[in-house]
Formats: sequence, C-alpha cells, structure tokens
Amino acid sequence: MAFLSKPALKPTDKATQPPQVRWATLVMGGTVGLAAAIVAAWFAGESQITQIFAQLQRLQNQPPMWLEVPMVAGQYLVAPTVLLLLLAYGITQVSPRPRPWSRWIVICILLALLGRYLVWRCLSTLNLVSPLQGTFSLGLLAMELFGLLTSILQLLLLLRVRDRRSQADQLEQAVIAGHYQPWVDVFIPTYDEPAFILRRTIIGCQAMNYPRKAIYLLDDTRRPEIAALAADLGCQYMTRPDNRHAKAGNLNHAIQQTQGELIASFDADFVPTRNFLCRTVGFFQQAKVGLIQTPQSFYNADPIARNLGLEGVLTPEEEVFYRQIQPMRDGVGSVVCAGTSFVVRRSALEAIDGFVTESLSEDYFTSVRLAAQGNDVIYLDEKLSAGLAAEDIAAQATQRLRWAQGTLQAFFIPSNPLTIAGLTPLQRLGHLEGLLHWFSSIPRIVFLLMPLVYSFLHVIPIQATTRELLYYFLPYYLMQLTVFAWLNERSRSALLSDIYSLVLVFPIAITVVQSMINPFSKGFQVTPKGTSSQRFQFNWRLGWPLVVLFGLTAISLWRNLGLCLMAGWGSDAYVLTAKGLALGWLWSAYNLAMIAIALLILLDVPRPDSQVWLDLRRVVKISPKGLGEDQSPFTAKTWWGITTQMSEAGVEVALTQGATPEFPLVAGLAVDLEIAEEAIALDGIITATGEEGEFPHIRVQFGPMPPATYRALVTALFCRPGQWKRWNSPGELKSLGLLLQVLFWPRWLNRRGPRAVPVVKG
Repeated sequence: MAFLSKPALKPTDKATQPPQVRWATLVMGGTVGLAAAIVAAWFAGESQITQIFAQLQRLQNQPPMWLEVPMVAGQYLVAPTVLLLLLAYGITQVSPRPRPWSRWIVICILLALLGRYLVWRCLSTLNLVSPLQGTFSLGLLAMELFGLLTSILQLLLLLRVRDRRSQADQLEQAVIAGHYQPWVDVFIPTYDEPAFILRRTIIGCQAMNYPRKAIYLLDDTRRPEIAALAADLGCQYMTRPDNRHAKAGNLNHAIQQTQGELIASFDADFVPTRNFLCRTVGFFQQAKVGLIQTPQSFYNADPIARNLGLEGVLTPEEEVFYRQIQPMRDGVGSVVCAGTSFVVRRSALEAIDGFVTESLSEDYFTSVRLAAQGNDVIYLDEKLSAGLAAEDIAAQATQRLRWAQGTLQAFFIPSNPLTIAGLTPLQRLGHLEGLLHWFSSIPRIVFLLMPLVYSFLHVIPIQATTRELLYYFLPYYLMQLTVFAWLNERSRSALLSDIYSLVLVFPIAITVVQSMINPFSKGFQVTPKGTSSQRFQFNWRLGWPLVVLFGLTAISLWRNLGLCLMAGWGSDAYVLTAKGLALGWLWSAYNLAMIAIALLILLDVPRPDSQVWLDLRRVVKISPKGLGEDQSPFTAKTWWGITTQMSEAGVEVALTQGATPEFPLVAGLAVDLEIAEEAIALDGIITATGEEGEFPHIRVQFGPMPPATYRALVTALFCRPGQWKRWNSPGELKSLGLLLQVLFWPRWLNRRGPRAVPVVKG
C-alpha cells in the first residue's frame, strides 16, 4: 500500500527559517511600556499628565444627569432586575435548549445591559484623586474591559451556532449502503503510553463497522513490546528513525507510507465507537470538506471532579469547549482540530504540506491552513469516541500549559489565523476569541489581588454606592448568571467555571507572558497516562502561590472589616470608604472561598486502581465452580444479576435471583460468568460481597481470558454506538450548595477515603 514515488512532504522547519521580527512581542512590550511611562510621569508630578487626570476626575465627580440613580425606594431599583430575571427564566422554560429566536432575544438583552454597565463604569466609578488611587482604578478598569471584550465576542459568535447531526443522518445512508466508501487509513500515534491502553485503542479502531480501512500504530519510541502488540492484534506497525517534530512529524511520516483517500487519527488512549466512520465519512461526499472534528469525551473523571469527590456530578472540563465553543465556531468556519477523533481528506492535507510542524499545537494550525486553502473544516457535535482525561492535577497542568503555549505561538508563525491569507473576517473573529481566551488568566489574577489594595494600601479602585450597584451592576450580573448555563448547553455553571479557571491561573498566566516573550522556549511534553497513586498528595509546585494568596486575602478580609469602623460614622472619610469598602469586603470573602476550594483541588486523592470502571447495566448469569477443595461443587445452581460497574479486570453485580442462605456467594469462590446480551463467557473469583440497597452485591475479578474474549469485552465496554452520554452540570444554586459542601466537608475528611472504584457514566 505504500507509494514511495510521491514527492515527500516538506513541513516548515522553524530552525531553518530566517529570524523574524516578533511584532506581537513588540506590541505587547510597547503597550506595557507606554502605560508604565504615563504612570511614572503622573507619580513624578508632570504637569500635563496631572492636569489630564484631574480633569477626568472632575468628570467622574459630575457624571451626566442621565447616569444618576433615580431617587426612589430600594425596592423600585430592584424591580427592573426582577422583571428581567422573570423574562430570562420564561425564555429558558419555553425554549429549554437555545433556539435561534430565543438565543437572539437573550443575547440582545445581555449586550444592552452590558453596554449600559460599561457606560456607567467608565463615567462614574473611577477614583483618580491621586496617582496611586488612579493607577489601580484604571488598571482594574482595563482588565475588566479586556474580560468584557472576550464576552462580547463570544456573545456575537453565539448568534451563529451550527448543529450538523441531522445532516450526518442523511449523509450516513450512502456509507451504510456502500455507495460511498473511500479507503480510510486510521492512525494511532503513540509515544510512551502503556501497552494496556494501546491495546484497547487498537481493538476499538478495528471494531469500527466500516470495511475499507487499515489500522496503523505509529510508535515514536520504537518499543519491541509495542511492535509485538501490533503483531498480536493484526495491526500494522510503523516507526521512524527519529522524533523530529514530535507528533506532527510522526503523522507526516505515516502519510508518506500510506495512500488512503481519507485519514482518521486517534490519540493512543482514545477508543472510537463502532459507528465512528459511518457517521463522519459521509461528509466527504461534499468536495469542499477537508476535515471533520468530533468531540473528545472521557471514560474517567478529570482530576478536579475526582479530587472534590464529585465524579459523575461535574461534567468534564472540556465539555464547555465541545458543547458551546466548537458549535459556535462552526457557524463562522473557524472550527479547531483537536488532535484526535477527526477525519481529514488526504489531498487537502498534502496541499498544505502535511500537518503543521512550526508549533506545539500542530492540530490547531493544521485546521487553520486547511481553512485558508478554501477547505471546509467542520464539526459534528456527537460523541463518537472516548479517551483518558488527565489523571492528576500535574498532568492536567502539563496539558493545559502546552495548549496555551502552542496556541499563542500563532502570533509568531506564518499560520497565524489573524494574518494568514484566505480566511474571512468572521473566521478570523472566531480565532481571535480563542486566542484572547488564554490572556484572560491575567485579569483573573488582578481580580484576585485587587481586594488586597483596599486594606494594605487604603486604595479604593471602584467608587460606587449600594444604590448604584443595584441599578447598574446587579441587572447585568444576575441576568448573565441566569442564562450562563443555558447558553453553554448546561455544560458548566458560572460558579464552577470560575473554580476551573482559578486552579491553574498562575502557571497559565506565567506561560502566557513567557510565550509572548520567547514563544519557542519549551518543546513538546506528552501528557502522562495510565498512572496510579497510593496516597493523598498536595501539589506544592502549583499550590504555593494560592497558599500565599489565601493568607493575604484572609488578613485583608479582617482589615477591611475594621477600616470602616476606624473611619468614624458619618464622617467624610466614612462616606468615601463606604463607597468602596462594602464591595471590597464581599470581594475578599468570595475570593477566599474560591481559593480554599482551589487548594482542595490541588490535593490529589489516591488512585490505586489504574483500571477504568464504567457505570453499565447488563444481565449476567453466574455459576459457581465450587466452594473449596474439600467441598462438593454446586452442579446445578445459577445466580442472575445486573451489573452496576464493569471494567476490563472485573465486574460488580447486584444479585436479583438465586442468592439464598442455602447457596451463598462468598469471597474466594471461583465462578463462571456470562454477560447475556453480549454472549461473553468469563471466569473469575469473587473478591468481595456485601449488601447495598435491595439486593446483595458481589465483586468478581476476571481471570486470564483468550484474546477473542478480551476483544469482545473491550468492544462491549467502549465501542457501543451512543454509549457516551451527555449529562448536565448542576445549576447555579446546586453548584453553590456543592461548593459549600466541599468547603466545609472536603473529601479527605471522609474516613472511608476515596472510592476504590471511580465510576464514569457511559
């Protein structure tokens, strides 16, 4: 199948490129330098700068009359907020999922409230009475404006969300009927993943019910045991003499040795469902389609959910990206290739010289180049594969920091989506939203630090009375809180989103700054998979900044409480202090709670079992082989039950028939077990028994099994079409309750410790 006569791909090698002026670094450095120069001149008493800020302060003290809060009772100030909330609630009830009409109404209301808030915030709340006060006040406003800019971009892009599932239903028919079945080369790139992870991925790829395919295991570590694994499973094994360009180079090397019309790629830990190719290949009947991306779902809980003890309650972190961001980007043609679970047209890939090698994010910039060449890069919002989420917080940090650095390298390479020829303005806008996302870590740190200036520097960066906050801030904030989860398809509440963004905020911010100064300082780092741990372990490398900030915020909270009392009731100092202190006190309290929960997340719980247990229900028949050497076997007794948890290593069963005191199932008993629906016969040993609910439960550990049986078991566990279900994240009130529960009764206080078997919804 190899064709060596084809001209070799020539991926760009940044080492051979002439040095380029790093305009992004210059712009960022120039902006920061200019701001610093203005501040320095202000502190130095430069007359012109001082006069400008004095004039601005006079305008703040005398805002336009139409910005003044109406002189009515407090309940009337809250009335518009209540009406807006009732309207938002009504829309979300009439349209439980966002529809074009309901999305337009909600987003227009949000944009109107946001504009109203911004006008008030800029013209009435700044404190410019001195250089110190003004520096913090303007700095906070700048960070807030940046955050609101990303929100505005996202709201505008949400007006064009696209869903291709009904289109997939139509296009799939030609594939199933055999009218359109191009040859597909399936690539599984691997670096150092364990053999047991690769085994299930290979079996899953082979199980796809599409006849015209070939499976290639691309081993970039040239391991003899992996070559033997490929031979055992009947998978083609491929390697290369070096690791140049990491994963992108590995894929490009494989392209040269294969010739299928389409290429499907799965990371080493991602297992497709049987219908993956049937659901995706049909789109390539349209000549312009160059790549189709599907969501990443996971068959284990991410470390944040696991460390908080909320497995099966919190949706995986990536859910927001795949439920909200990717459909939003599909509407403007800026879908991002996620590096796994995608199919690409070979001719389109060869036209751009293969996978991009000039960045750590070869997947992202490959999709950019494909789109710039006029290809449609599209997204099918359907879970057709599942893989391993990062297994501890350190692995998650490694992964996220690589994504941040790789994405921000956009500003320094020819594949920059903001400047590359061939993209439309809307496509560039979609990519701009994604690039700005990583910079949001810097404002987040400012929001964490700003309450400290209230108490330690006696600075009030926002001057606003309670009435002003009720009139201008509260309507926008509560409206956003009400529709936040609705707009992102119930994938994340606002409170939980804040927690997820806080955990790695400091390392991501450092990576952002480093990437803008020296974007190619770090090479590709593989996320470790298939690990285990026997004890609780706090990640001090990630946690020490939050520990320091927690202590400072706690002190600040106490000091802020005393400042108002020291000012004296009714005095001018009290009035000035009260305009900002109440907000500062609440701000400090909120930050303190969020930081405390983030610190709990950084405490990794034990993971003694490297196997993944799935929440599956299957009818099983159990027949004992005997009770021991000196006791006669049960020759006619059979038990029936329903599985509650399943893995490749064992099963937990709720016994529904046959369990009686005369015929007990005890630990150590050897049994024959048959999964009825799948017709899979297994043998094993009962390792635990117990009572749970209405029925007795047993845990069975499987014994050695023939290759055909193991293949059938893996296929039943991971490859069933439609098995990876969505579930909704808790709403705001429930999220608040969960966070309070975690805060006051964290997982490590539970004497039983973590569950021995983490169960994932399948």
